[in-house]
Amino acid sequence: MAAPALVALAHGSRDPRSAATITALVDEVKAIRPDLAIERAFLDLSKPSFHTVVDRLVRKGHEEIVVVPLLLTRAFHARVDVPAAVQEAAERHPGLKVTTSAILGLETQFLEILDVRMREALKASRVRELDALVLAGAGSSDPVANQAVARLARLWGVRHKLPVTAAFASAAPPTTGEAVRAFRLEGRRHIAVASLFLAPGLLPDRAKELAIEAGAVAVSEPLGAHPELARAVLARYAVGAVELVPV
Repeated sequence: MAAPALVALAHGSRDPRSAATITALVDEVKAIRPDLAIERAFLDLSKPSFHTVVDRLVRKGHEEIVVVPLLLTRAFHARVDVPAAVQEAAERHPGLKVTTSAILGLETQFLEILDVRMREALKASRVRELDALVLAGAGSSDPVANQAVARLARLWGVRHKLPVTAAFASAAPPTTGEAVRAFRLEGRRHIAVASLFLAPGLLPDRAKELAIEAGAVAVSEPLGAHPELARAVLARYAVGAVELVPV
C-alpha cells in the first residue's frame, strides 16, 4: 500500500516571491523523500489551490492525504481556515482519508535559521557587534500566537546574551519601528531585526521598512527554503501518517 500523499498547505500571497519560496521549500522536502507524493497548495491568493491539488491526487488514485500547514503560529488560519478546507475536501471526496498534522510552528532549532539569515544581512553592514535584537513576526489578534513569538524571542536573546524584543507587522504592538526606537532610547545603536516569516511578502516588507526608518542596522530575510524547515515538514507528516493507520 502506498504511503499517504503529503500536501504542504501555505496561506498564499499576491506577492509572487512568496509562492516561489514555498515551491523551493517543498522542493527541499521532495529532495529528502523522493519516494513520497508531495504537493504544495495554497489557501488563497496563490495557485494551485488546496482543492485543485486534492482533486488531482484523488484522480491519481491516492486514498490518504496528510496536510501539513506551513504556518508558524496557531492563529486564525490554523484554527479556522485550514480545518474548514480539509473538512470540505473530505466531504467532496467520500472515502478519502485526510488528516491535518500539527502546524510547522516555532521550533527552537529554527533559531539556527534565524542566525544564518542574520549573518547574511550583517555582511552588508560594517557592524560586527550588536547591542540588541528584534524578532519580527506577522502578528495576530490571538494573544497565544503572539506569545509564541515572544517566547522564541526570549530564547534567541539568551542564545546571544543580548536584549531581544518581539515585534509584529500587524494586529499587535509593538511594530518593528517602535521596538527599534525603544532600544535607541536606551542608548543602543546597533540593533538588528530578524524576519520571522516563512516567505517574502507585504508584511515582511513593511516590517523591514519601519525598522530601517527607525535606525536598524540590518534586517534579515524571511526563513525561506531551508533544510531544517524541510525536515520539520516531514516530521509533522510522519505523525499525521501514523494517525491514518487503523487501530
